[in-house]
Formats: sequence, structure tokens, C-alpha cells
Amino acid sequence: MRTMAAGEFKAKCLGVMTEVNSTGQPVLVTKRGKPFARVLPVEEHTPQESPEAIFGCLRHMGTITGDIVSSEFTDEEWAQMFNEKWDRFEQGDSE
Repeated sequence: MRTMAAGEFKAKCLGVMTEVNSTGQPVLVTKRGKPFARVLPVEEHTPQESPEAIFGCLRHMGTITGDIVSSEFTDEEWAQMFNEKWDRFEQGDSE
């Protein structure tokens, strides 16, 4: 694995990324002699092949057990709760 200082990487960033992409060899970037970052080539995966894929990776983690769109309260119940909230607020304001 090729190693280069952060300052050199900063100056040659696009060239290094092109080289890593074409050769497939990673580059270790160091800062004050200590490993700081690693530039790796991109691995091509389709979502069906990769369990780490962003889309669909949690599809087995949950189930829908009821209606997730409508509320369990009627419109009248919502209005009553809303009005009770403001009634408490106004009562606290007058004291």
C-alpha cells in the first residue's frame, strides 16, 4: 500500500484518486507520520447483492400491524383535545 503525507495528498488529490480507481491499489494518507485516512477504490454492488446497501437493508426488521395512515381519534375528539389544551393555557394566563 502506497503511503503519502496529507500535504502531498492535498496537492495531488485528483491524480491520486484517479490512480486508485485505475489500479485498485489503496493509498494511506498520514498526518505527522500517523495514519489519518485511506483512499480505496469503489466496489460496485447491486442492492440485491449487498446486505449493507442503504435501500432495503432494514426491510426484514419491522412489520405493519394496523392502519398507519388514519388516526385512532375522530375529528371531534381531536377538536376537543385541541380546545382543552387552549383552555388550560388561557386559565394559566389569567392567574
